[in-house]
Amino acid sequence: MISKTYPIRTCGNLSLAQHHALRYYSPMSQIESLFATRLYRAALSEQGKPIDTPELEATCLSIADDDEAGQVWCEENDFPGYTSYASLDDLAWRFPIFKDLVETLDKHVAAFADDLEFNLDGKELKLDSIWINILPTGGIHTSHIHPHSVISGTTYVSRPKDASAIKFEDPRSQMMMASPIRKADARKELRSFIYVEPDAGDVLLWESWLRHEVPMNMSDEERISVSFNYAWG
Repeated sequence: MISKTYPIRTCGNLSLAQHHALRYYSPMSQIESLFATRLYRAALSEQGKPIDTPELEATCLSIADDDEAGQVWCEENDFPGYTSYASLDDLAWRFPIFKDLVETLDKHVAAFADDLEFNLDGKELKLDSIWINILPTGGIHTSHIHPHSVISGTTYVSRPKDASAIKFEDPRSQMMMASPIRKADARKELRSFIYVEPDAGDVLLWESWLRHEVPMNMSDEERISVSFNYAWG
């Protein structure tokens, strides 16, 4: 392959040899991506014991009906639909289907941690919390992160057509004080926001510092998911 050369202007007291050497150069431009943000997506069934999705959905709905403390918390905090986040912290102990789910999630999280090349220093990533989300028509979950965790994620129990995707935000956004916006057709890795539309039975994992939200549920049906955090140590 023949390299193109480009003339450049010079000034100052250069020798003829120096001037000739600087007159032409071969470009060696290199652009690479740094500081990757990884997103793990897989079918829940790819790891561990298969989970009975209809049983998991029925269990989530039953818990939502019976959890009076969770219902009160949602009402007092204007949370649309239902979440067990503030009321139940022992789902895997109470319900066998959640025990099976956690064992499966452990395997997915281990695979993701391996991809992230964490040095865990002989310690483990362990489940810190797990909770149910039921988002009705018109419900949203505003932008947030998951402090005090390493890996967070969601597995999708029921996601009807037209139900919300999950929206991830470029974590550098607050530092781009004078930057123009990206082109509408910018490459995926350069966009400010990424929308992911998982299927029922999928699991998504990300590092807990990654800001995300759930836009409005435009479906006539409820969107049911189970979210969780894993901590280190």
